[in-house]
Amino acid sequence: MKSIFEKIEKDCITDQDLINYIKFLLMEKKSSENTIYSYYNDLHKISVFTKKKLYALTKNEINDYINNLNESEYSIAHLITVLNSFYKYLIINNKLNNNPMDLIKPPKLRKNIPKVLNIEEIDKLLNIKLENEYDYRNKAMLELMYACGLRVSEIVELKTTDVDLTNSIVRVFGKGSKERIIPIGDYANTALNLYLEHSRNILLKNKTSNFLFINNQGNKLSRVGFFKMLKKLALKEGIKKDFSPHTLRHSFATHLLDNGADLRSIQELLGHASISTTQIYTHVSKENIRKDYDEYHPHGKEV
Repeated sequence: MKSIFEKIEKDCITDQDLINYIKFLLMEKKSSENTIYSYYNDLHKISVFTKKKLYALTKNEINDYINNLNESEYSIAHLITVLNSFYKYLIINNKLNNNPMDLIKPPKLRKNIPKVLNIEEIDKLLNIKLENEYDYRNKAMLELMYACGLRVSEIVELKTTDVDLTNSIVRVFGKGSKERIIPIGDYANTALNLYLEHSRNILLKNKTSNFLFINNQGNKLSRVGFFKMLKKLALKEGIKKDFSPHTLRHSFATHLLDNGADLRSIQELLGHASISTTQIYTHVSKENIRKDYDEYHPHGKEV
């Protein structure tokens, strides 16, 4: 993380306010590497476009920049969130009196229903024959991800000390370094035990590492490495649906809801700050309700 800050500090050496803000995200907010980069990129781009320091920008100049962007409403909404956060930081630190973002409203976002894998597709994906060290690792990762609804960033950052297989729990640090404790199901627990017993030491290649999941070089597995593994496995199992690692998280939440889990419990397991974020899964379940109604109600659908 230190090298990230050094790179950013070098790139924006003339804007001390921006450097201090990035330092605040790093040290005080304990934001993730991805968050820091995305915030920095948004702020740096508008500074380059306007050729002005950020503290000096007016509402009209910011609006002109936003109106010239050929971006999705999600990217624009993110930019507005970032600028709001930056200017509030300046105001708190007595660097600015007024927030130029006060009258700039984010675009209304469409609520996209997340893609999920059905139970049959999940079973196919997790039906990995344990023939080599990579099979043990992949089986353990996917079982754990589906069992706990983890983000890909969370699973690759897991340390060996984060997993307690005796008590079947995993400690996860999510967005903003928020900690949550999640129960591990029997399938994932068994897969993790097998991975630790038969695979991890082979993958380490006489190296040492605190990270739980290791790549073929004996180092921490990356997000890209996980994504490549998942795509290769899906192709092998004949799963044609277009999906990403995050689809497993969506599937975890949807399957829990379909089987009667309380929405508040799912919120806690996912680490959502607001229940409204979790409620998107109710839209997915409504599709299943319609199918069940048509199939099982005596007068639901004509045969």
